[in-house]
Amino acid sequence: MSDYSRNNNISAKKILIVELADIGDLILSTPALSALHEARPDAHVTLLTTSHTAPVIAGTNLVDDIITFDKKQFNGSKAFFQPANLRRIFALRNGHYDAVVFFHHFTLKLGTLKFALIALATGAKQVIGLDNGNGWFLTHRIRDEGFGAKHQAQYWLDIVNILGASPAQRPATIKISPSDKLSTQHLALSTIILHPGSGGYSLARRWDASQFAALADALHEQYNAQIVLVGGAKDGGDAVKAAMKTPLLDLTGKTSLAELAGVIQSADLYIGADSGVMHIAASVGTPVVAIFGPSNAGAWGSWTPKSKSIIVRSAPECSPCSYVGHGIGLREGCAARTCMRMVTVDHVLAAVQQITAESFVGTRFSPPEPDPEPRWHKRIRILGLPVDAITYPEWLDLIGKWIASGRIHHVCTINPEFMMIARQDPNFHNILSRANLCVPDGVGLLWAAKHLGNPLPERVTGSDGVPKIAEQAAKLGWKLYFLGAAPGVADQAASVLRHQHPTLQIVGIYSGSPAPDEEDAIVERVNASGADILFVAYGAPEQDKWIARNLPRLQVKVAMGVGGSFDFIAGIVPRAPMWMQRFGLEWLYRLYLQPWRIVRMLRLPRFVLAVLFKGQNG
Repeated sequence: MSDYSRNNNISAKKILIVELADIGDLILSTPALSALHEARPDAHVTLLTTSHTAPVIAGTNLVDDIITFDKKQFNGSKAFFQPANLRRIFALRNGHYDAVVFFHHFTLKLGTLKFALIALATGAKQVIGLDNGNGWFLTHRIRDEGFGAKHQAQYWLDIVNILGASPAQRPATIKISPSDKLSTQHLALSTIILHPGSGGYSLARRWDASQFAALADALHEQYNAQIVLVGGAKDGGDAVKAAMKTPLLDLTGKTSLAELAGVIQSADLYIGADSGVMHIAASVGTPVVAIFGPSNAGAWGSWTPKSKSIIVRSAPECSPCSYVGHGIGLREGCAARTCMRMVTVDHVLAAVQQITAESFVGTRFSPPEPDPEPRWHKRIRILGLPVDAITYPEWLDLIGKWIASGRIHHVCTINPEFMMIARQDPNFHNILSRANLCVPDGVGLLWAAKHLGNPLPERVTGSDGVPKIAEQAAKLGWKLYFLGAAPGVADQAASVLRHQHPTLQIVGIYSGSPAPDEEDAIVERVNASGADILFVAYGAPEQDKWIARNLPRLQVKVAMGVGGSFDFIAGIVPRAPMWMQRFGLEWLYRLYLQPWRIVRMLRLPRFVLAVLFKGQNG
């Protein structure tokens, strides 16, 4: 087995391309298929795909043959191992292929076995694909750097480079059928296509129907535009239509894929969420405004090398949460869907104004991404997660700089329990990985860091950090907000700290809850207070998920999950004796006071074993 660079290629006369995914995925394969067809006109290329996506390729002359598997019949990795399906798979051997090429990431173990079985069934001597560590059956590979490290279309272009094709960017291709559906009813100065759906794979990608309706009304008013609604019967078009005040042309469920491509091509602008229809719009060259939330725009954003495109996203810290790194993550997003709710009609209208400007060229994200905040310069990794080697004085100095910067920063008090939760919770794992600072709150981290040869200077805890920050705040005039904990606990903690530091400004106290239906009102409370620092005591991992979801709209400069710190400060739960704290036995004292924590404490031996066997990378 070998790693192939872009300058190395292999020869094959009969090639099987495997792309068993949805419409958008197959459209993003067409640049690579086009490059391969151009570079290897002598090769006979067969595409293995699903029956419902095959019309995307049919009639494009990008491949010589198409073999289809019914999606329902072969749905799920286990379905491939049923006797009837195995017979169909091993019939691929009749194609006498020299090479089989996989346009897939090998994410799941069982799914990888499915693809390995296809490779075995073909009898091809050359098996080509991405390798993320699961590509043991590949003979030729390029490194899979993870979802979003490259656009999906670029990954496949790089793959066919092994076969001698150019990896240079080129547009996607789709069969287009001319349509008179717009020309006979074109009543306005411009035509704007709206697609409220996202396909059936993940409904979490959809923007709210009422927002689409308000957008349609605003577009009609501002641009005198003919609004055209497209998509399938299950794409939510009825809800959008019912909420609109503007007349529209409703083509939902009334076009084939080729006709839909023709309709979109004749329009002036396309607006929709992450979906296969969005990729159709990009492939026909129509300017695209795409709304993204939980899904990975770096991987599946509109592929428009030669046309205009803007991706609108609210960019909370937890987004994207699906298909990040080498994992699937939250395919259906989280229950709150704050990332989509924070995208407003005004955001989309601003993107439309940009894309219609004559000076606009190319692709961009909107609103603009903030400049990346530099990480603390002494950062190590334990089980694949960041831990910052920082002391209390350095932390306080850093907070002062953050407050002066005027931008918000997220602090996580990471400990072994957090790490073990994150191993089972990809959303929490992403949040910890993206936080501005992860202070080492746990003696287990000190042991792990020393064991891995990167000792930490000291344990930095939320329980001790909150009083220290309060003391500094009293001196420098920082304003604090206490959110969470049981009713009355935060008030009592605030009273203790005010007694210790009479000049301390605690500008808000509210218990609330991390429930999605409360967060809009809570964010308004916090922002109205004028606080600089927000302490959130909802417990892990909910407190840091709440912060991550709402980070773009919080106006504080520092937001930090503090767990049970308010309980300690208020005296509800006493701290361990100092000698136990010095010897790292505070966890044992808490277990003595709260025996119910035994279930949580069982994560500690698992953490030790994980560090011994996995080390830095997890």
